[in-house]
Amino acid sequence: MRPNRIRAREKRTLRQEGRSVTQTGQDRAARIGRAIHDRLAPVTLDIVDDSARHAHHAGAREAGKGGETHYNVLVVSTGFEGMGRVQRSRLVHDLLGGEFASGLHALSLTLRTPDEHERMPRG
Repeated sequence: MRPNRIRAREKRTLRQEGRSVTQTGQDRAARIGRAIHDRLAPVTLDIVDDSARHAHHAGAREAGKGGETHYNVLVVSTGFEGMGRVQRSRLVHDLLGGEFASGLHALSLTLRTPDEHERMPRG
């Protein structure tokens, strides 16, 4: 597992050990995870900080000097049932409005219901 990845299960483990999620050094990732978890109670939540690959982009330089500007996020939740792709994306973007206002520059979102996720080919 990549060091910049935080999964919902790992966050629960950190809490059970009495450690703050932010002690992992992934402050923005932890906040993103909390916002998504609180609203959508995901079955799967993967958050990958991809900022290093985008550090040379003008938007990334302007948004934040310390990284934490670009994320790949996979959310599998029953909360998406009955929603189209655009509705799902708007919901997550609305949940993370404060993060965008404080330096988050870009999200790559994969948003699925559990049934959709099960039908995906395993690689």
